Amino acid sequence: MLKGKRNKTKAKTKTNNVTPFIPEGDFYYTKGVEAFKKRKFDIAIKWIQKAIEDKPYFPLYKCQLSIIYTETGAYHKANQLLTEVLQTGEYVDCYYLAANNYAHLGLLQDAKKYAQMYLDKKPEGDFSDDAAQLLDYIEIGDEDEEDIFSLEDEDELIILQETAFYHIENDDWEKAIPFIEEIMEIFPEQKLAVHDYAQALFYTGKKEEAMHIEEDLLEDYPNNLQSHLNLALFYYETGDSNYLEHIQIIDNIYPIHEEQKLRIAEVFAKTENYSLAYERYQNVSGEQAKRRASYYKWYSVTAYHSGNPSKALRLWEEGLKRHPKLSKEEGPWAFKN
Repeated sequence: MLKGKRNKTKAKTKTNNVTPFIPEGDFYYTKGVEAFKKRKFDIAIKWIQKAIEDKPYFPLYKCQLSIIYTETGAYHKANQLLTEVLQTGEYVDCYYLAANNYAHLGLLQDAKKYAQMYLDKKPEGDFSDDAAQLLDYIEIGDEDEEDIFSLEDEDELIILQETAFYHIENDDWEKAIPFIEEIMEIFPEQKLAVHDYAQALFYTGKKEEAMHIEEDLLEDYPNNLQSHLNLALFYYETGDSNYLEHIQIIDNIYPIHEEQKLRIAEVFAKTENYSLAYERYQNVSGEQAKRRASYYKWYSVTAYHSGNPSKALRLWEEGLKRHPKLSKEEGPWAFKN
């Protein structure tokens, strides 16, 4: 009996001496990199964020998170992280990473500045060839755009477009109008702004004026895709059966540009042409589409009404992770046009 009791005491002592496993930053970082390599970006972001929480001043973790954001098209978020790193110390690779992000945003002056700073500080660095190529690209762009408008103007245009896009994505048309009007005034060669303006007028109650703008444009340019897209929506939402004529025209157009592919799919979805929309959404690719909450909203609605509820749910859940504002809506199954 005594022997058994001693064994139990020994076992208890051994159990009490087990050191609990507490993950540290490097563990989280490694898991994040593994997920990133598998292109599971949402999971990668969560792991790297945990690593940053564990070691908030360790620059490598924030740089890696910025790379993931860059891969998903969240360039502003990426540069915010890089700026934080540079404020707490000089991690030279940040200069190239920031330059790359600014180039994607079209802010070429900033891209040029940061690429040159990287080369000045680390001429033989891991990104030196990439930085040099980026500078060459910007120089070529300077020559091509010199007769159109300056880099300062280009930066201003990008900022105006990004701001207008933000308000449009949030259906805040009143706030979008001043920025669209500024684009139309300062950059009249940006013809797409007129179509954004027509949409803004329509969704702020000036429906007849919006339709007249597109109808007049279509008279001058009968093959204008954007006019057909807007009129399909405008006529549909005002109960005018003429929208069907524009739907038929759009159905015969298969553009190359992803932005146009996405817009066609969305218009089909909004006009309840779900089978047409589903086909078009399947041909939309790239991370740029996923920057939009509207992509997840209308693609999930389309999938649900096309007899694919499980896919609709997957899209909706992914959309919620990327764009939490979607939680304010009930989901594709409750959506009624």
